[in-house]
Amino acid sequence: MSTRAGKGVASRIAWKRAVWDDDRMAVRVLIVDDHPGFRARARALLESEGFEVVGEAGSGAEGTRMARDLGPDVLLLDVQLPDTDGFAVATAVTADGGNVQVVLTSSRDGSDFGTLVGSCGASGFIAKAELSGARVSALLR
Repeated sequence: MSTRAGKGVASRIAWKRAVWDDDRMAVRVLIVDDHPGFRARARALLESEGFEVVGEAGSGAEGTRMARDLGPDVLLLDVQLPDTDGFAVATAVTADGGNVQVVLTSSRDGSDFGTLVGSCGASGFIAKAELSGARVSALLR
């Protein structure tokens, strides 16, 4: 067994290069989803692919507040939240012309939401089952 293979998952993901937005800083992500299990999986996946997860929120109100307070580059935002929907949150955080880019996500297919994804200020949609750093990067402007 090679030394690298014997060190476990943490050592295998530590060598991945960071995802850069301007050749200086890793892309900063805020995850907003009411399911703690999905937030944990999304955090682990994105961090392993070089993103910096700066926070997590479980509701639309908390996500909106944290987006303003933390100033992330990307808001990974669930469509269905306990207090509102992701479309309303996306509209609120992109309305002031800020720099946050919203990536909507759901366990449902994006086609289920019709024109809502494009009309709320979001950069795009990724189904939860298809989430990856490459998919997020592809949606960033």
